[in-house]
Parts: sequence; structure tokens; C-alpha cells
Amino acid sequence: MAILSRRIVFLFFVIFLSSSISSLSFSPADEYLVNCGSNVDSTVDNRRFVSDASKVKFFSSEGSVSLQGEDLAPNVPQIYRTARVFARQEKYEFRVREKGTHMVRLHFNRLSSSTIDLNDAEFHVTVNGHVVLRNFNGNDDDSSSKVREFLIWVDVGEVVLRFVPSKDSKLAFVNAIEVISAPKDLIADVATSVSRDGTGKLNGLGKQAMEVVYRINVGGRKVTPFNDTLWRTWLPDDDLFKTVDASSHKAYFTGRIKYRPGGASREVGPDNVYNTARVGNVMSWDFPVSTGYKYLIRMHFCDIASKSLGMLYFNVYINRNLAFQDFDISDSTGYVLASPYYMDFVVDLTADSNNPLGSSITVSVGPSNKTSVDEHGVDAMLNGVEIMKMNNSMGSLDGFVTTDMILTSCPNRRNLSIFIAMMAFMCIFMSFYVVVQRKKVRDDISWTKLPMDVRQDNLKSGNQFAARKP
Repeated sequence: MAILSRRIVFLFFVIFLSSSISSLSFSPADEYLVNCGSNVDSTVDNRRFVSDASKVKFFSSEGSVSLQGEDLAPNVPQIYRTARVFARQEKYEFRVREKGTHMVRLHFNRLSSSTIDLNDAEFHVTVNGHVVLRNFNGNDDDSSSKVREFLIWVDVGEVVLRFVPSKDSKLAFVNAIEVISAPKDLIADVATSVSRDGTGKLNGLGKQAMEVVYRINVGGRKVTPFNDTLWRTWLPDDDLFKTVDASSHKAYFTGRIKYRPGGASREVGPDNVYNTARVGNVMSWDFPVSTGYKYLIRMHFCDIASKSLGMLYFNVYINRNLAFQDFDISDSTGYVLASPYYMDFVVDLTADSNNPLGSSITVSVGPSNKTSVDEHGVDAMLNGVEIMKMNNSMGSLDGFVTTDMILTSCPNRRNLSIFIAMMAFMCIFMSFYVVVQRKKVRDDISWTKLPMDVRQDNLKSGNQFAARKP
């Protein structure tokens, strides 16, 4: 009986623990995961991607074909083994229930095939009136597959993605699509603008379209979608870390990350970002970016290195301009160690739009005048960085073009419906003309007097011959 009671208690504990964990996970109001060009659903990182050929139609299949990749490695995920290929402008439409920011992820893998050559791919992509990709070939670097992620504010009840080949001879394609409503606290509406003239407040960020350019786990390993509540990927910072301070080192934490109201949530950043960091005196990270845009820079902090509270003060710099002086992480986190916090900054690189070499964003942390001189003190630290490109004045994330300019730039696609209508009209007109002419010929023949010496066996061929006469 005692053993049975312990088993019952243990079972209730497991049920309670499972329900507690599940209650912490994010459940989006809108979630579409689409496996493009495939006839079957597929599962990646415990997520089910539905075939775009299923009963639930997201697009019209006219003008597109499905493509199966050839000679693929066995470990290539299923969503990168097929693609939907377009020879003309096409669109996917997703009905959404929730107004607000939606995450849109587009997956690309330029497949090898003996039937269709995706080396001929070059296309534009628009999302709800924002140009997000322009003259894209699906694989603009050395990686075999690529995910492009965008944050789009949705006022209306749908998300519309348009794929537009850049020329008549070019193709468009996509391997998989994700459309997911974002948590309300993912993008704050206010950030601190930073320039050489000082800092200020910038409002209205929530309704900006953005592209995630960098998502970096400072001091840690790659974080895969499986280990992130919003299914994001965080990359290590090793290639971007530019400090010359030999005293800097990586810090690791094996305890519990203490999320709290008013701070960063798990949706803002996962445990695997906050339980690693770089600690040092003066540290910098350099991020190459395109000019002509404003950028949102989110810096993630979690004091996993201090031995006690109130010992960590440091300054934050953006492009060598002071962004935050004497940052007191203990005060910001309610005097709780290992509690995450983030700060948002905006820099304006639109004035550098004529620089052909592009630009970069430098993020730095260093000691302040309040930094502890105790041997157990920490000079500065950083856990993670995200950099997001904001749409320009034309609503674009890729060039100074509008959606209307994109949709009218391809004559064949622009005039396709007109051309089809004209061809249909011409066919009807020609059919009507032929019928009238034949009727006229028959009428003329019926009133023509036949010669009396025509043989009977030639009467049947008389009309056919007359019809061929000029």
C-alpha cells in the first residue's frame, strides 16, 4: 500500500510538472508551417510542416511546378528536398486571427535537378506591401540552405507573400514558409536612438517591418530552433568578436535562469543564451551591414558572473558613441542575480546610403567610473546580440523600391492577364469571322446555277471545290 501511495504521488508530481512546463511554452494564435512543392507533410525539430498540395490551399497551383531535388545528402531535412517553382508572379495567402507582429521565415535551398535549372532563379519577394527580397537568387552565399526571417506588423486579417521573377527568363522558388504570430512583448514600441549627438527616444517601432540580420549567442554555442521557444537560431559570436583585451573570457552558468515580470521573457531570449556570456574589460563586436537603413540593436544581459549584487557597473557603446552610462544590472533586474534583461537601441545609417563598401555596426561594453575594483568584481559582460534592419521610407527592406514598382517591373507578368484576355477575344472574333465567311460562301453557292452537264458523282465535291476558289 505504501509503495502504491508513493507511485500515485509520483504520478501526480509528473503530471503537475508536465502541465507547468507546457504552460510556460508559447502557443501562437497563428501558426502556419508549409512544406513547399511536396506532396507529403514533414517533421523538422518536432514541428510539422504541411504540404502546400494539401486540402488546405494557400495558393493557386497554376503557373507553378513542384521540384524534387536530386543527389541530396541523407541528412538534408525534408523541407529542403523539395521546392515550389514559379515561372510567373504567384502568391501565398494566410488568414490570421491576431493583429500584431508576425514572424515570417522563408527557407531556401537551390536544388540540383535534371528537369529545372534553378541557376536561372532570380526573383523578388513582397510581404503585405513590403519588399523584403529583391533580385534574390535563393543562395547568395556559400551555405547550402538559407533562412530569411522578417517581422511584419499585420493590421488586416491576412499575410500575403508574393514571389515575382525578376525577368521573363528567370524563375522564383521557395522550399518552406513559416508564418507565426509573435508574443506581445517581442518588439517594444520604444527604443533609445544613438548617434554622435547623443541619445534620445524613438517611438513607433512596433509597426515597423524588420529583417533579422544577426542573432548571436555571445560566449556560447549555436542554439537551434529545437531549444528556442520561438524556434529561432542563435549563432556563436567567435567570428564577430574583435576585442584586443586578453583578460576577456567566456562564462558559463549551470543554475536556473530567473525570469521575472518586467525583464526579458523566454520568448525574448532562451536559457541557452542567458546562461553563457563573455566577461572582460573592454569588448567589441563588429557587424557588417547594408547602408541606407535604420537598425534595431538588442543587447541581452544576465549577470551570471558576479559573486554578489551591486558589483557590476559598465558602459555600453554603439559605433563608439555612448549609449548607456553606468549600467547597473542589479538595479535593472530587481536585485536578482541570473535574471535576464535587455536593452534596445537604434542607429541610423541612412546617411551612408552612398557608401558602396557598405558599413558596419560596432557594439562595445567597457568599465565605467563605478566599476568595482574588488578582485571578485566584473568589469563588463554581454550575453547576446540581435540586429534587425528596419524598413526604409519606401517600406522596403531591400533597396529603394516599392511593391508597386516591383509588380509593374516585369512586362510579361504585368500584362499576363491582359494578354490572355486579348487572346481569348481574338479567338472568339476569329471563330465568329470564320463562321460568317463559311455561311456567306454557302449562301453564294446555293444561288449559283449549276451547269446541266455536271455529272452526278461530282455533285458532292462541288461545295468543297467552290470553298477553295479565291
